Amino acid sequence: MTSWNKWRCVGVAMLALGAGVHDVAAQTYPARAITLVIPFAPGGSTSIVGRGVADKMSELLGEKVVIDNRPGAGGTVGTKAVAKSEPDGYTLVLGYTGTLAIGPSAYKSAGYDPRKDFAPIGMIGNAPNSLVVNPSFPAKTVAELIAYAKANPGKVNFGSAGAGTASHITGEYFAASAGITLVHIPYKGTGPALTDLLGGHIPMAFAPIPASHPNVTAGKLRALAVTSTIRSSLMPDVPTMAEAGLPGFDASLYYGLAAPAGTPKPVIEKLNKALREALASDEVKRQLGADGTEITPGTPEDYADLIDKDEKKWSQLLKASGVAPE
Repeated sequence: MTSWNKWRCVGVAMLALGAGVHDVAAQTYPARAITLVIPFAPGGSTSIVGRGVADKMSELLGEKVVIDNRPGAGGTVGTKAVAKSEPDGYTLVLGYTGTLAIGPSAYKSAGYDPRKDFAPIGMIGNAPNSLVVNPSFPAKTVAELIAYAKANPGKVNFGSAGAGTASHITGEYFAASAGITLVHIPYKGTGPALTDLLGGHIPMAFAPIPASHPNVTAGKLRALAVTSTIRSSLMPDVPTMAEAGLPGFDASLYYGLAAPAGTPKPVIEKLNKALREALASDEVKRQLGADGTEITPGTPEDYADLIDKDEKKWSQLLKASGVAPE
């Protein structure tokens, strides 16, 4: 046997051994707790959605899915940490429009490629942002807000979940579409932003409906519009931005689960199965539906396609908004 053939045989044997190890790992997976990284502070929409899914998946998989909130840099800190983790199925990330579609363009040091560095597991659902204001703010409609901002240029602040997040870019997108100037106030997550909004420290914010809805229902915040092309079933009386006078405005947000690239396919398939079963359960439907999330289950391939399309859309919006990468 030539030296080349000898090494070729060794290589084939090693590949076969690796595949066998992966198969065995998949058969026994999961054998311990799984960490689901939510790359934002507790209290926001990502935590609401992530915890709802994690609890049910824990039951289905027979091992605890532990939530690990890792906020910072618009969600890119926690997302990058997962991208660099061991691809063994024990560290996952709650994928989100703000991190997989916006983060790589909004942050020069994001440190990951949404297409190359992750193995999509599956979609969870989507929810629009809401434009909410403190009840003390004089504007009661989008038209009144625009008029107020034009009369007070550079004096109206808006809060977001952080620089470069979906809520930030949505705010910039809104300002550009309305021809007004707003001052961005970044927070480390939707929760902290809403806390300051409720306290009257900022007059307005863009926040996902799962996070803003309870406060709107309680009368603690006033919703002026939703940012999708259709009204939210949770806020049927709140107009879309298009209905409020900004035709074509669309800033829906998507959630999903992803693992580090290289995670064995059988493990991804097992996680996708558990995710889809969780989303089909009455309790998760109730929990996510009550928070305004439209459940949209699918295959890993479906989620990969969505990440690709969503990144193209938001990178263009980011460029059009004039926001420079951090």
